[in-house]
Amino acid sequence: MKFCFLLGKTAAETCHNAEGRFKDEVMSTTQVYEWPVRFKRGEMSLDNQRSCAHPSMGRTDENVEKVHQAVLANRRQTIDKNSEITGVSRSSCQRILTDDLMMKQVVSKFVPRVLTEEQKKQACECLL
Repeated sequence: MKFCFLLGKTAAETCHNAEGRFKDEVMSTTQVYEWPVRFKRGEMSLDNQRSCAHPSMGRTDENVEKVHQAVLANRRQTIDKNSEITGVSRSSCQRILTDDLMMKQVVSKFVPRVLTEEQKKQACECLL
């Protein structure tokens, strides 16, 4: 990419040359068009840029434990209430519950996703 840019080739020419030479291993057209833009800005490094997004701070072991304790204390609390109690953002709280603690909401109550037969019977009895 850099070589073609320095020769003054357009992105379309570079893409066509890459397809002819590398066939199945060529990068996407979007990526081929992205590199000349970077080079024009003076970014001559071929390394991928680090994302400027902030790393996720919500799903730490400490926050997972906080949310777990809040749910065990009262399974009927909403995600918003758990978020308020624990100080963890709503989206992080929801991800912790579903991904980390493997829970899902059943009739306004957070329960483990895989229930035993006895737990299923108890859940049915509570609904009646």
